[in-house]
Amino acid sequence: MHKRSRSCEPSRADDRGGCHGGPTASDDSITAKAASSSCSAQCSAMSAYLAKISGAERLVSAVWHKSIINQSFTITIDRPPCGGGGDDAGSEDDDGSTLISYKVEMKPWPFWSKKGLKSFYLDGDRVDLVWDLRTARFTTSSPEPAHGYYVALVNNEEVVLVFGDQKKEAYKRAKTRPSLIDPVPVCRRESVVGRRSFVGRAKLTGKKEYHDIAVESLLAGPREPEMSIAVEGHVVVRVKNLQWKFRGNETVIVDEVPVQVLWDVHDWIFAGPGATQAVFVLKPGAPPEIRADDPGPGGWDYGSSILGDATDYSFFLHAWKTD
Repeated sequence: MHKRSRSCEPSRADDRGGCHGGPTASDDSITAKAASSSCSAQCSAMSAYLAKISGAERLVSAVWHKSIINQSFTITIDRPPCGGGGDDAGSEDDDGSTLISYKVEMKPWPFWSKKGLKSFYLDGDRVDLVWDLRTARFTTSSPEPAHGYYVALVNNEEVVLVFGDQKKEAYKRAKTRPSLIDPVPVCRRESVVGRRSFVGRAKLTGKKEYHDIAVESLLAGPREPEMSIAVEGHVVVRVKNLQWKFRGNETVIVDEVPVQVLWDVHDWIFAGPGATQAVFVLKPGAPPEIRADDPGPGGWDYGSSILGDATDYSFFLHAWKTD
């Protein structure tokens, strides 16, 4: 496996529905401003896209939550981080960025309908949120369905965005076509809980809808602490002596595309007993210095690993380790 390494630390991951920017060099730990340990009892998965709604670019996020007592998903439409969007009408928050936010509680009761529709108005245009979870299949590692579902946004007789694998069913339900402007993936973030193994999934290249990502840690015992990071079952990063290398960065190759891998496991090593968090970032595309100086073997196109602007997309895995 071809790798390039450099010494730097990941930046903090934004804790809002959308992720602003990707991993960069920083003097601070990305876990320095992490959520409190109470978050360790809850798993979540978030995907954010830029989509054209009501004639303007909007930041749309889907957040799936699961705790001991409930499970839900929330769809939020915000202004993009750069501002823009004009005079929007809707349910704005204090900073004026949130336009629409709707939460669906997923009830275990047999009479709860797993299919629904909710309508909003944005700049005078109707926006329909439609979903169907009747055939959704969940895994034990994520609150988000693995397959068999759709959650879609419909505006101006177009399906502007679909979460899930049942896109054709969403188009049929909405009785309209997909938008001529493809939504652009911005980021994905998962928060998972485990003892040794931590699993997530993210779109890293254009060849697959999602790649399975697994982190294995070995921190106790007579051996020095170590960990490995695998993509689709293939180990791409292996780090030994974690007490000295608890933060780092490597560039690896996935499906012939460079992917930056960053990690910060400081709290796993030094925080002591209790739930502790580590953060992993996977970002398609080579680091800027390699992109500028090295055309890449085989003529890599560093900026075309996913649809949209690959240089802005990142996947964040927040791994909560329990005793």
